[in-house]
Amino acid sequence: MASSNRPQARRGPSGAWTRLKPAVIDPLDVYGLPLHDHKTQELFFQKITDRYMKFIATSGGGEQLDKAFASLTVQPPPLTTSEPSNDKRGPSSDRPTLPRQPSTTPRPNDMPKILMAMRGLREGILGSQRRDRFAQRAYMFIIQASILSRHWESYQPALLYLLHEIHPATPLSSTDLQDFVGYRVLDLACRQYELMEAFVVQKAFGLDDRRVQAVVMCLVRDDWVRFWRSKRAVDGYQRAIMEFAVERMRVHALKCLGRGYMSADRGFVERSGGTSWAELVKAGVGWRLQDNGVVTIRTPKTK
Repeated sequence: MASSNRPQARRGPSGAWTRLKPAVIDPLDVYGLPLHDHKTQELFFQKITDRYMKFIATSGGGEQLDKAFASLTVQPPPLTTSEPSNDKRGPSSDRPTLPRQPSTTPRPNDMPKILMAMRGLREGILGSQRRDRFAQRAYMFIIQASILSRHWESYQPALLYLLHEIHPATPLSSTDLQDFVGYRVLDLACRQYELMEAFVVQKAFGLDDRRVQAVVMCLVRDDWVRFWRSKRAVDGYQRAIMEFAVERMRVHALKCLGRGYMSADRGFVERSGGTSWAELVKAGVGWRLQDNGVVTIRTPKTK
């Protein structure tokens, strides 16, 4: 039987290939840097705020939200524009790195991507030389979100730009000015430990916030008792900045106990250290807790 000269029909693509779905693109990744167009900046800011509010909502609030923020260790590269930076702590890395500690929440931590998107928005606002109400509102949001993340690489230059560049062109309300100057003073005192400079800024802007002033005086006097009380009295943004001084105050308090006491009640030790006994042990305190609730700090030397 003669074979047919008709070309054989090609086999169509397999079902697996025909079912390929288009790649899902994250809305925070679709805008390249820099974002110089004003309308694009505003749309991008809306996407950032939507994602941030979703992160807040899905983190569970309260302690779970604190854990989600605390799990971040993010270090984007320094800005290439003219945002001021008077930080004494040295330059950040010249490459973007996004290491993350494991989160204890069941949902993925979306904050590193949000922080990088906020950095892109800042680049765009700087590049377009915007100092209007939108720039003011965007910077205020970025600063507060970055403070809660304890991410000074983001909030510190943004805070300086808001106070020294945007505010002279588009003045902040008296309430907002007090809040953001307070963040600046706390950053100088708690993170950079530049107490004299903190007083200079406080006077220059006429800061009248007793809570912030009390924190600075606690650091001047090494008054850990009042420091812990002040930490409970301030708002969440101020408390987050105060965290930078916690370890220094805790070490000082424990050294004072070590020099002045042979033993002390567990509750007194916890109040002095500003945390639980379990956390103190985890941090390396070598004192012994007795069954009666007394902590042995030193033992008498035998002759």
